Amino acid sequence: MFDFLPQWMRDGLGDDVLFWLGYLTNGKHLTWYASLQFTVFAAVFGSLLAVTFGLIGATLKNSTFPPARLIGTIYASIVRGVPDVLFFIFFPLAFEQGVEWIMATQVCTPETIAAQSAAWPPCKAANWLLSTPEYLVMASVSLGIVYGAFATNVIHGALRAVPKGQLEAARAYGMSASQVLWRIHIRQMWVYALPGLSNVWMLIIKATSLLSLLQIADIVLWADRLGAPNFLKSVGLVHDDWRWRYYLVLFVFYILVTLVSEKGFNVLMRWAGRGILDESRR
Repeated sequence: MFDFLPQWMRDGLGDDVLFWLGYLTNGKHLTWYASLQFTVFAAVFGSLLAVTFGLIGATLKNSTFPPARLIGTIYASIVRGVPDVLFFIFFPLAFEQGVEWIMATQVCTPETIAAQSAAWPPCKAANWLLSTPEYLVMASVSLGIVYGAFATNVIHGALRAVPKGQLEAARAYGMSASQVLWRIHIRQMWVYALPGLSNVWMLIIKATSLLSLLQIADIVLWADRLGAPNFLKSVGLVHDDWRWRYYLVLFVFYILVTLVSEKGFNVLMRWAGRGILDESRR
């Protein structure tokens, strides 16, 4: 490896540096680096769904229709109390078995059901074999549902924080109900919601470490695999238990994501606050 480098460069780097360069760029490590895409996808897609569910939930909680208001309140109150890991495992499993049950009603016959030795699925034809993309989508939906409940309370509180006088002034200027909602109410709501939504984003980032529970080879699963004692018949023990070193890399990675996220939300909050007079300065 690295034979393409000039000899003078290899001599300057030394055998130790060349060894670590070769070790950290082998196939398994490149796969580890590539698995970052799963974490990023789950975080971004899960966050978008969380905001979407949060807007829907907050709209229901603010509804004047009692059944809709009850649904929004139940969603925001109950789902928040479900442990992340429990819902993270329950929802994909329940969805998978629900689809297999529907398929079984269409493709299974009494003969194939009787021939099936396993308890589930009812017959082999109804077996839904999921791959990483399907599990990743269901994981993102799980994140969106769970943290959408948190976002519901954040957005609901932000909507109530917008001064009512500004809404009344907009109506007095002749704005329609939809104009007041979108140009005044929701426009100013983001100023109050973004600090809380930044906390929801950080919770989602931390929850992406659970992806390995759904058989997704993410950065956490690969760190565990690469850090485990490695023994090869041809060379013997390559290294002993190095998992703490790989977990330290993940620790630094999540810290860096936190710092970048804080900078990003500071930019968003400055953007959302443009043209809006702070009540404390009045």
